[in-house]
Amino acid sequence: MDKRLLIVLPLCLVIILGWSLFMAKVRPPPPRVQAPVSTQPAERTSTPAPQVPAPSQPPAETLGAVVRAEKEELRKFTVGKPGERGSYEAEFSNRGGALVGLRLGDYFDKANLGGAERADSAHWTRLVKQVETARGLTRSFLLGTSVSSRDLARAPLEDELWTLRVLGDEQSPTGVEFKLAPGTGVVFTKRFLFHPEQHEHQLGFELELENTAREGPEARVEFVLTPIACMPAESADQYYAEPQAVVCAPKAEGGAEVISRPHDDTGRQIEGTFTLAGAPLYVGMQNKYFATLLRAAGSDKDARATLSGASWRLLRDEEFARAHPADAAKAWKQIVTELQLELVLPAKGQKKTWSYTLYAGPKEREQLAAAFPEHALLSKNDLGFFNAIASVLLWVLGFLHKLAGNWGVSIILLTILVRAILFPINRRSQTAMSRYQTKMKRIQPKIDELKKRYADDKAKLNQEQAKLLQAEGAFPPLGGCLPMFLQIPVFFGLFAALRVAFDLRQAQFLWIPDLSLPDHTLPLGWGTVPILGSLAYLNILPPLMIAMWIWQQRGMPMPADEQAAKMQKMMMWMPIVMGVFLYNYAAGLSLYMITQSGLGVFEQKFIKKHWPPDSTEQTPKGPGMIGKMMARAQAAQVEAERLKRQRDSQRR
Repeated sequence: MDKRLLIVLPLCLVIILGWSLFMAKVRPPPPRVQAPVSTQPAERTSTPAPQVPAPSQPPAETLGAVVRAEKEELRKFTVGKPGERGSYEAEFSNRGGALVGLRLGDYFDKANLGGAERADSAHWTRLVKQVETARGLTRSFLLGTSVSSRDLARAPLEDELWTLRVLGDEQSPTGVEFKLAPGTGVVFTKRFLFHPEQHEHQLGFELELENTAREGPEARVEFVLTPIACMPAESADQYYAEPQAVVCAPKAEGGAEVISRPHDDTGRQIEGTFTLAGAPLYVGMQNKYFATLLRAAGSDKDARATLSGASWRLLRDEEFARAHPADAAKAWKQIVTELQLELVLPAKGQKKTWSYTLYAGPKEREQLAAAFPEHALLSKNDLGFFNAIASVLLWVLGFLHKLAGNWGVSIILLTILVRAILFPINRRSQTAMSRYQTKMKRIQPKIDELKKRYADDKAKLNQEQAKLLQAEGAFPPLGGCLPMFLQIPVFFGLFAALRVAFDLRQAQFLWIPDLSLPDHTLPLGWGTVPILGSLAYLNILPPLMIAMWIWQQRGMPMPADEQAAKMQKMMMWMPIVMGVFLYNYAAGLSLYMITQSGLGVFEQKFIKKHWPPDSTEQTPKGPGMIGKMMARAQAAQVEAERLKRQRDSQRR
């Protein structure tokens, strides 16, 4: 084996390990903070026990009618037929006119549920939950005032009791309407609109301002809307930080981009503003497999004009802090995205309505793009630097899945396909390496003789050894590392793809319940170990992967060069290191690596045995590129020694 190959391979593996750790633990740097639009307190999404006093400088007298509810009310609605695409369960509270719960009726928390379990909304995938903060439970779609709109409310709009009215028939409602007239001459209206007939993961949302008593012309007023607070984590994957606040906005150079901000459970920075090149296209939240994204309705240009900026804010989970007192400092488990809105307060006697759309569904690229083209940028953002190759691999996996009908079998077929494509290159590399090793065995006695002759003069030994290698044309083939380098992008691409591939969610293979997570063969119930991660389950695939790697390496021929042989022995430890770092990674990646090693062993034991590479020594055609490089290096070394002797003679 080429000495350079044995040096490069460990370096590549170290890069892989470092990258895996980076993806697991590093958070994006905080965005530059601009002056936020909102002046509300940090926890305004919570529900305080008493009503908050009216803000400073209230209107001198009550303007227009006062419309408030007398008591707090919760209503829950099931929209669509459970199990069908686009069905969901939504729960609302008139405290702030808020959405407090949302579950998808066509995705479930476990695989292979029975009919009765699938009909139970407790098993439906939850996209919105309430988190206990220092001031109460969080709620979604809260509207908060800012400096320019403060005199339109007597108390925070988030804490007011809005009236609740069901739109349409009670048995099959078309939406829910909340209305509030705080006595400032303005009537606030929120409408949540259901569209079960469209079979899409979308809800309509409308904001309406009616001026019933305020004098003066139209005026622009700023508000802050918190679409989703909070979104639960989908899995306990240590390689994907969730939940995340996201915003999509135009780029200065054209096109659009998604900016995401994962939560930071240490709370080192509690809030910040997204720095955007233009007005946001949509804002929201995402976890590993689902997203809740609010945008202006497609035909409402006025609504698009209201989107002026976005910020994020961490929330402290008080329930977690009580349950884990030793880790109470790491209770900042939630993050919310806040949307800055510029609305127009109409003239007296008029009203204005703005329409928005909430996508609340899976991060499946086709569904995202069908709802709104720029939604598909979420997938690109998740795949990161390896988006191009990961997207190709996911497409190939999808094609193979259509043929095989199982994602585990598809991964095995993909491995065979990659190995088959690289086989001609790998075969040529093996032939070149075999011929090189034959030549090295022939000249090894000459090298040993030089080592004895110049045992006390290392510089002279290197010089004479270089002359010998150049005269014999014994240079390592340039293509020796090529097959390995061609496989590294595939490994990285799969590493990125399997981390977030929605199609692998709850994809079963043999005893593995979910190929996107560790195989979880046996429950252990142990804690977390540094580097290794969680030991709640015994994962069989990583140890099997280590065994296969070691078996493959032991089948490699021992290099004739002593240093290369030592390096190859050291390489035996690399599979163990890799297996430790990948112990809690997606089972699909382990399946790929096990299959890859199995094919390597098959090639060593059968293909090479019955069809060995041609090891016939070839007559050198010339020094070649490496020979020329070594000749130049040798000439430079001779010149350096001459100059050194010249300087030494001048000193004497």
